Amino acid sequence: MDTQETIKQQVTTHPVVLYMKGTPQAPQCGFSAHAVKVLNACGVNNLFAVNVLAEPEFRQGIKEYSNWPTIPQLYINGEFIGGSDIVTEMYQSGELQKLLQEKKDQAAS
Repeated sequence: MDTQETIKQQVTTHPVVLYMKGTPQAPQCGFSAHAVKVLNACGVNNLFAVNVLAEPEFRQGIKEYSNWPTIPQLYINGEFIGGSDIVTEMYQSGELQKLLQEKKDQAAS
């Protein structure tokens, strides 16, 4: 399986996926740390995180997959949501919480 196929499998089989620098327990950049903080504030406890520093093929591969130049990148139910700035804006407006609640509701039914 090549990198693009692996990324597609990851984002479609896990409800919440974050491609980040470092891990949720030890983020290696401020933007990744902030994205984790926002997801924690939303009550996300099933985060599938990919450390692009430990897996360099994903560092470039995810940028090509999403056509988005920066990391972190958040996916919910296979849909690319955005980077740290978009995640923050969505959190502040309540959109992110609504999207995550819809994900929970779909999983429960």
